[in-house]
Amino acid sequence: MIKLFVGGFPMDITELELVMIISPHGDVSTIKIVRDKKTGNCKGYAFIEMVDKDGAERAVEALDGTFIGDRMLSVKMTDDKQAPAKKPFSKFGGNFSSKPSYHRVERKDEEARKKRPRKQF
Repeated sequence: MIKLFVGGFPMDITELELVMIISPHGDVSTIKIVRDKKTGNCKGYAFIEMVDKDGAERAVEALDGTFIGDRMLSVKMTDDKQAPAKKPFSKFGGNFSSKPSYHRVERKDEEARKKRPRKQF
């Protein structure tokens, strides 16, 4: 599978219309138009997976720089780089272990306090 980045298309285009534009150049496997999470409006770019590399190259050559309406398409092959593993968020920004780094110190001249007895259930 080869992934293509397609950007610059009109905001009101549907997945089916975009596939109809790209499919004459090769078989399309999946399509994902990126949308705003809150409004659901199109952000103007999409990712398309094509079955073979030859079809993807034909689509890039034929469609990159062409106009749909008043907008110019940008079609490029993407590198399938794996996203780096995210570290857990810490508001302090440091590396903290799950074990506490402190220990209780008994004072020499103070008597050991008696602990309250636990309630019996």
